[in-house]
Amino acid sequence: MTKVMLLFPPNWNPAMPHLALPTLTAFLRGHGIEVIQRDLNIEVFNEVLSRRYLERALAQLRRDYGSRAERRPKRVAAAPRPQVEWALNNGPMIAAQIERAKRIMRSQAFFDGPIGRDAIELIDKALQLASLPFFPAGLELSSYRSALPPNSTRNVLHEVRDPQINMLREIFSNGVVNDIEREQPDVVGISIPCMAQLVPGLTIAALIKERGLNCHITLGGPHITMLREKLAHNRAIFELFDSAIVFDGEVPLLELAKAVSSGGDLNEVPNLIYRDGDEIRVTKRKTPEKIGNLPLPDFDGLPLNSYLAPRLVLPLLSARGCYYGKCAFCNVGYGEPESFSLMRSENLAQQMIALKQKYGVEEIFFSDEALTIRTLRELSTILEREGTPVLWGGCARFERTLSKEILQQMYAGGCRSILFGLESASEAIMRRMIKGTKLEHMHRILEESTTAGIWNHTFFFLGFPGETLDDAQETVNFLYQHKNHINSMGFGIFLLEIDAPIHRDPASFGVTRVITKPEEDLAIYFEYETAEGIDSQMADLVATRFMESLPKQHYPQFYVNDVYRLLYACHLSRTGQAMPPWLASESVTL
Repeated sequence: MTKVMLLFPPNWNPAMPHLALPTLTAFLRGHGIEVIQRDLNIEVFNEVLSRRYLERALAQLRRDYGSRAERRPKRVAAAPRPQVEWALNNGPMIAAQIERAKRIMRSQAFFDGPIGRDAIELIDKALQLASLPFFPAGLELSSYRSALPPNSTRNVLHEVRDPQINMLREIFSNGVVNDIEREQPDVVGISIPCMAQLVPGLTIAALIKERGLNCHITLGGPHITMLREKLAHNRAIFELFDSAIVFDGEVPLLELAKAVSSGGDLNEVPNLIYRDGDEIRVTKRKTPEKIGNLPLPDFDGLPLNSYLAPRLVLPLLSARGCYYGKCAFCNVGYGEPESFSLMRSENLAQQMIALKQKYGVEEIFFSDEALTIRTLRELSTILEREGTPVLWGGCARFERTLSKEILQQMYAGGCRSILFGLESASEAIMRRMIKGTKLEHMHRILEESTTAGIWNHTFFFLGFPGETLDDAQETVNFLYQHKNHINSMGFGIFLLEIDAPIHRDPASFGVTRVITKPEEDLAIYFEYETAEGIDSQMADLVATRFMESLPKQHYPQFYVNDVYRLLYACHLSRTGQAMPPWLASESVTL
């Protein structure tokens, strides 16, 4: 039987599995392929957040820096002495308490404000300690920080092979690579959804190649799709892997597995970029499978009891793509014609109930770009009729048709959190973004959602080309105007991303120059120049001042990521407590 091992590298939320592997696993297993899926993200967190690992990190720091941090090791970048002194002084206590902190994160004690806060702060300190021997690289709670910018082939090829700055080499070499050698899969598939996973993912690939294991290594995921044009002309990076699958991967991965195991022609595998001797070949593009034709995601084989969360949360999709798909800053579709497909609400409800029955999950997080109003209305009605078997949250747009009645129905059907793409509250900037939303509806929806009992999370950013200080002030004013209706925020600075409409046609959005640097041959974000409005430095300054003005959150653990926010909202709902507003001082009693 053909065997495939699927791997998900670090730099993802350790509170919940990613949906990529379970979706592929279900499809492949349904076609008779043996699949081993490994969430290396949570495996790495569990390895690093252990007393044994932290004590080894302390011993390494003493060897490199001395018992009082009095030495400077012979390496390109050494950690600042105050950081090393802090680690040497506090490390033994952190190592001694780390197991207790993990137990708290996986228990109802997480919801006790002071106890949960202390646990997550200790975990953050433990990650700092574990990372210091590999400075400036580091593992953070929801990210892996590479020592070198992963926007160039030269940097990537160096870092994946350098044990001084790559803490993952030893972990992978002693773990998953040994397992690959034992299992002997025909294909090893490495999912790379985001830029920060590139070095972790390619570290695995490099180790497989170094050991000479006889398996075909293929990459996939959104980040690989964004790099497709660059990979097609980059022979050097193919030292580390054999092929890359771009866009949706179910059918291409199935066909690749069959071709590899039977010695078939890779040129017949769709959506593939592969090395053929000294040549790099690109195969034909296949229309993606409609989401309604895909099976229930299969989480079997993942360590569902090991995630750093007090309750199991599983991801799910109601659709593929974005039903709107016009925002200038968003690269959904990656510059190709958008192929949106929507699952029938009855089938979606059945999937949610099936996940509860199979895995005992009571909270679902929808990973969609944006849930359609039709899905929100129909799904909520069905779930209420079924006795509201699960609670859930997901992203939505400020649509005119999102009425008070629908919001009330959503709460009755289990919705406890909505993530809204606010982006800007300046009508002028919203028009420049082609956002397709109106202030009048944003005002109303936030108020009515709060009244319905739903946690409102808003995403917004500063610095879209053409934005003035007055425009930015309008957004800040809007947020404070609705301080009692916004429970959390995701805030950032505009980034010009590859394949977004503004990247494909910059002049239409007031960008006079997109700056590309030959040495950054794997870049997906670009510096730019604009004829008007604030620049990125001013946007960063305004953002810093805004963040400094925010009221202190006594229990920041509830706001770290989407999963913790959803679980907190569900906990408050179950215990009859109100959702705390973000821009007002939080109560210290829970």
